[in-house]
Amino acid sequence: DFMYIKVGKKKYDVIALNTLWLKFKSLKFYFEPIEDIYRLKKKGISTYLFCQKIDIIMTDKDNKIIHIYKSFGTEKIIFPKRKVFYIYLAPLGVSSYFNIGDELMVKEEK
Repeated sequence: DFMYIKVGKKKYDVIALNTLWLKFKSLKFYFEPIEDIYRLKKKGISTYLFCQKIDIIMTDKDNKIIHIYKSFGTEKIIFPKRKVFYIYLAPLGVSSYFNIGDELMVKEEK
């Protein structure tokens, strides 16, 4: 299955980081600007060893947006938050299309 999110006129692939290794590695040591959206099933995140700023969108299990962090820097921690089910790591600027309370429309193709 293939997931994506449409933001404005651009379509971003959603890459699920669902194994222990992928969750641990996440975006550590990515030097090139990211072009996809990465999804973690976690309540909190640390950006230690991230090499770029990113937008972070936190949603509940129904993908309703609870928290948005724009241009979130490296070497920071977001402690676990109640009701958060998914964390989306997105390229800079993506979060400006969304507001808290919006539903993040993650579509699937087969």
